[in-house]
Amino acid sequence: MAKAASPRSRQRRRMENFRKVHSEEAPVGSGDEGGGPGSGPFADLAPGAVHMRVKEGSKIRNLLAFATASMAQPATRTIVFSGCGRATTKTVTCAEILKRRLAGLHQVTRLRYRSVREVWQSLPPEPTPGQKPGEPAASLSVLKNVPSLAILLSKDSLDPRQPGYQPPNPHPGPSSQPAASTSKRSLGEPAAGEGSAKRSQPEPGAAEEDQTA
Repeated sequence: MAKAASPRSRQRRRMENFRKVHSEEAPVGSGDEGGGPGSGPFADLAPGAVHMRVKEGSKIRNLLAFATASMAQPATRTIVFSGCGRATTKTVTCAEILKRRLAGLHQVTRLRYRSVREVWQSLPPEPTPGQKPGEPAASLSVLKNVPSLAILLSKDSLDPRQPGYQPPNPHPGPSSQPAASTSKRSLGEPAAGEGSAKRSQPEPGAAEEDQTA
């Protein structure tokens, strides 16, 4: 006796005849593509805060170039990286690289879920006799809840009691002392104790002079 297919498998088989045309996030707050200080999980941001929206196709190099130039200005005190779905990994990468470039940044991380609407369109079927050309393709709209990540980095001190707070890294970079000692040895300078060890060794011929005397 054949086993009945589950609803999920039937839906997957039905979606094989569709292709995703585009997807759009549900609007949050008001403002343009860059976002505003009152949008997102951080509603009390300063007016000069920078909001970087990371997408799946965004280039990390371009995002960091703009973020670094913006945070280099004294008037810019706060920046927010946000992304949802597959862009969450790039969001974390951008924040971590910027923290290594600019020391002393306070961090607050917020995780939530956002609604994403996907529009699917049916694939053109194989031509059959009697089919009218130019028939419109059927479309399907799917509403999904995907994880969304927002990371706030601030030059100013933040409340350490709020959830998701991380203090600045006390050691932003490696120490330069080992590199300095290595560079001296590469230039041919003796290390500590090498010169005294060489001077304590007898010079060639000194033993022969004592025996002849």
